[in-house]
Amino acid sequence: MRPINEAHVAEPGLTVVEIAACDDQTALAVQALLAARCAISPADRTTREPGEPGIRLRCFLDLRQAPEA
Repeated sequence: MRPINEAHVAEPGLTVVEIAACDDQTALAVQALLAARCAISPADRTTREPGEPGIRLRCFLDLRQAPEA
């Protein structure tokens, strides 16, 4: 995965969440749970890192805002 951009964590309440899971469905389900609780810039796909188990998904959360309806 690319390095985290400084703008994504520039203020309190902004966060980057990396999810590691055994499959796409699990990672996307965790992302959906997060999206129900706060504003999120969701990932549209997962990545697989060579030599590491499972898959990865990175999403960006803004805890200062409510989720979109």
